[in-house]
Amino acid sequence: MSLNNLKMIDLFAGAGGLSEGLSEAGFHSLFACEIVPVYAQTYKKNHPNTIVHTADIREMDANEVRKQLRIERGELDLIAGGPPCQGFSINAPIRSTLDERNHLFKEYLRFVDAFAPRAVMIENVPGLVSFEHGATLHAILNALAELGYGADVRILGAPNYGVPQMRWRTIILGVRGRALPPGAYPDPIYYAPIRANFTSTFDGQSIIQTPSPEANANFTTVYEAIGDLPPLTSGEQGEKVKDYRCDAFCDYQRRARTGTIGVVNHEAPRLSPINLKRLEFIKPGGNWTDIPDELLPKGMQRARKSDHTKRYGRVLPDGLASTILTKCDPHWGAFFHYEQNRSFTVREAARLQSFPDHFVFTGNMAEQFAQVGNAVPPLLAQAVGLSLKSVLETEV
Repeated sequence: MSLNNLKMIDLFAGAGGLSEGLSEAGFHSLFACEIVPVYAQTYKKNHPNTIVHTADIREMDANEVRKQLRIERGELDLIAGGPPCQGFSINAPIRSTLDERNHLFKEYLRFVDAFAPRAVMIENVPGLVSFEHGATLHAILNALAELGYGADVRILGAPNYGVPQMRWRTIILGVRGRALPPGAYPDPIYYAPIRANFTSTFDGQSIIQTPSPEANANFTTVYEAIGDLPPLTSGEQGEKVKDYRCDAFCDYQRRARTGTIGVVNHEAPRLSPINLKRLEFIKPGGNWTDIPDELLPKGMQRARKSDHTKRYGRVLPDGLASTILTKCDPHWGAFFHYEQNRSFTVREAARLQSFPDHFVFTGNMAEQFAQVGNAVPPLLAQAVGLSLKSVLETEV
């Protein structure tokens, strides 16, 4: 068996961030399932050799998929996936067991039962750990154990693996027929000024991977991530494929440019005249509190200065970006460019998520932003994939 061509399938695949990173680690995606057509279209465009089904996983026969792929039970190396996480999120208005999205992990387990892969990987939000006081996470781990998998859970900080934004993800890993060995999760590489604002213990143990004293390399900054992209004004579209602003001046940019013909998905959203006026008062690292009261929305005129600290935020070039969401809307967070009077483009958001520039997003601008914001950062997925690959090597 070649460990440079490990075979996997991707469930709840989204636009393909998880597969993109895992492919860099040596996993080849044979099959992907994604219910949202434009997400599936983006996945297929960037992974043309993968069979992509645009379907509701609840209506799919897992054994029929396995037969279609001509794979015997036990032959697949990995089933990866991120069952929808909105119902688990600590940002959800109400976290309810009645939210049907909270039960889609059972469909993932159904595919695990049908394929019996060598390893499993489930990605989700940190809120999964505390949901129902840990009962849902226990149910997932117990179900994997019943299927013959030794599994564990960690919460990983994306900046510790080179991603230039504040983002945490829960990662469940499991291997068939044995306990998950020590070292299955990647050691953090970079120091980053991030802190957990969620439950970070499970069964009385901390599950956050923190950098060791030897991890003294600094995090990737916003400037390093997007400083070579061409400047734009608010609402400017320009050519579909643009030239870079300058030569790549750091490893992060050189990696992003590999295999690309130029800059795509780089059109500036149009800000309203009032938001452009507000932006004139906001310095890098500032936010809505820098805006004169008479220019603020009425609701924010009554807000305390300590509230909504990221709203109308302008990022620091030498800092981390805020978590990239499904909208780079100034009402949602710190999404103003550090030197240009506009909000982020799709390509800038994708760079901050660690997508390479050759990765093309389809659909309209709103759909593209949603795909980027919902994605797993490829650099984080690559780090987990390389670590898991090392675990699988011990079987050979």
